[in-house]
Amino acid sequence: MSSITAAAGRPSAISADIDALWDHRAGLTPADTEARAVVLDAIGLLDAGLARVASVDPETDQVVVDERAKRAIMLCFSVLDMEESSAGPFRHHDRLPLKTSFAGVRVVPGAVARWGSHLAPGVVLMPSFTNIGAYVGSGTMVDTWATVGSCAQIGKDVHLAGGVGIGGVLEPANARPVVVEDDAFIGSRSVIVEGARVRRGAKLGAGVLLTASTRVFDAETGAELPSGEAPAWSVCVSSTRTKQFPGGEFGVPCLLVIKRLPEGGTHDKLLLDSVFRTHGVAV
Repeated sequence: MSSITAAAGRPSAISADIDALWDHRAGLTPADTEARAVVLDAIGLLDAGLARVASVDPETDQVVVDERAKRAIMLCFSVLDMEESSAGPFRHHDRLPLKTSFAGVRVVPGAVARWGSHLAPGVVLMPSFTNIGAYVGSGTMVDTWATVGSCAQIGKDVHLAGGVGIGGVLEPANARPVVVEDDAFIGSRSVIVEGARVRRGAKLGAGVLLTASTRVFDAETGAELPSGEAPAWSVCVSSTRTKQFPGGEFGVPCLLVIKRLPEGGTHDKLLLDSVFRTHGVAV
């Protein structure tokens, strides 16, 4: 079997032993101590931020998936036993333990992060859930009841507002995770799934639904932009477009870019609030 790499010329940080285990995964059990050790080492690298499930290649500007890292996560469910654990008065029964290392991270009571997720110093976790394989960059706030799904990649200085749902993905192995880049803002109750991408500095209003197939339009020009992406340094809101079906004409969700922001600038929250309010959207 050929070696799995994160990108051409960039080998995976995860041991190639994962490939061999993957080929024989049907026969693996928690009794396979050698296999268990290999998988635990791989997940430990993800937990420490020394390996990542996905990242943006600076040369191609494409999201590159490390399939071996995803395979290591899926192998956990074959080689780890169900075990009881506790956090304060709460009791859990699962194959995956909770994360135990939070150096430089503020963890508010009620926040849950699974082992194998990486939280960089400066992250703030309000009562929320972060799943295995997720990466959260420094200075980011995961606000109350927000969810960071498995393998999702969240950049630095991002704000995931209350109730935001960042979708997770494990299978198929080469499926692209959601990527939210540095300096982004995701408004309350927004849902970003199916490998959608929020580019750097984008600000999304409340209740936005962004999937890989969501069509994106510029409100000023009417131009259609790449599907499944919130453009860099833009302010975006949820909208609808009409589409003809056999049963009639119906509104289909889309993403509307209502304003462009200066690239690389810092943006006053009151100014952003004013932009959203002008278009009848809450933050």
